[in-house]
Amino acid sequence: MINTIPEFLYHLLIEQYGENLTEKIMKGYSQKRPVTLRANTLKANIEEIKSVFDELHFTYQEVTWYQDALIMENISEDDIKNLDIYKNGEIYLQSLSSMIPPLVLSPEKDENILDMASAPGGKTTQMLALSQNKAFITACEKNKIRAERLQYNLNKQGANRVNVMIKDARHLDDFFSFDKILLDAPCSGSGTISIFDKKLETTFTEDLVNRSSKVQADLLKKAITLLKPGHEMVYSTCSILAKENETILQKCIDLKQIEILPINVSKFTDALLLPTSIEGTLCICQSDLYEGFFVAKLRKL
Repeated sequence: MINTIPEFLYHLLIEQYGENLTEKIMKGYSQKRPVTLRANTLKANIEEIKSVFDELHFTYQEVTWYQDALIMENISEDDIKNLDIYKNGEIYLQSLSSMIPPLVLSPEKDENILDMASAPGGKTTQMLALSQNKAFITACEKNKIRAERLQYNLNKQGANRVNVMIKDARHLDDFFSFDKILLDAPCSGSGTISIFDKKLETTFTEDLVNRSSKVQADLLKKAITLLKPGHEMVYSTCSILAKENETILQKCIDLKQIEILPINVSKFTDALLLPTSIEGTLCICQSDLYEGFFVAKLRKL
């Protein structure tokens, strides 16, 4: 272990980002982030949620790039989970980074959208809310127990235009066709690990990274098959390693299957952005506010 992360990961970070940025990444691995959440606009608006917090004297910060999100101050998840607005599904606890992919995808009414790895459902319900409950979403989850949790969250959030499929999205029939796709791909989690995790050396391995990258490549290949020509999708991971992000995308770009639609990164002024080898993609460094996260918007050629 180097500085309490696996040695191979440290060397990957040094090779990809250099010493200065790796030092900042290491600092991010030691940060404890505040509780963040979004108003579930399928049931409530942000002003109603703020009013509840104001009455309770719960303090919060607004998020400049997302009007429905809040950063809570000195409040625990348990404090939030005891509130009726949580129990009723009027708010959803979600990291800031994970709110970004649905915003980039920008779901609209009457669109047929595929969420390829959807459990536990945060991004799924967010997409439906962004479409003002007028999109139709197919949500895939291969694990039965996780699919049940997904369905529970959908019901709780009032997301009634979602069809859950207990299926590995890599094995979807090719006759399916979608207007938009969110591929928040299973990954190593290199953007979310903590140096305080005593099991890190055994749980975060080179094999995990290699297996993740293979699954990601297979999922992206399937996504391109299922996406309508000329239509858009978002690829995202909670990894900051190029092997799970740019390398996967570049192969499809070289094959002229997709093109990158640049993300407006200037709106994320409170985040440290890491350099990427593909212009127009977004990679956020883990910090006191953000998990490490990669997001790319693609169009099928």
